Amino acid sequence: MVHEAIEAKLSDYFEPAHLEVINESYMHNVPEGSESHFKVIIVSEKFAGQRLIGRHRQVNQVLADELANHIHALSIHTYTIDEWNKQNQVAPDSPMCLGGSK
Repeated sequence: MVHEAIEAKLSDYFEPAHLEVINESYMHNVPEGSESHFKVIIVSEKFAGQRLIGRHRQVNQVLADELANHIHALSIHTYTIDEWNKQNQVAPDSPMCLGGSK
């Protein structure tokens, strides 16, 4: 449910050429089936000419309700189409959680 809300809001706002919303909660010390830790990869021309901090602020603004009420952690990877192609259409892997009992 949280996953779908994130995907819908980011799609509507950024009109991405590529969007991945990955639930990484399983990598953390949370109950099975949790939707609390996410990684988003967004490729949009709306990021052209923007610094990384501005891109992340936009994503945080779009997901303000989810961040305030549902999401514990959000890994954000933002690219223009050219940047995404230069990355060979791959975003970095997230590290495993080192906190809690894991």
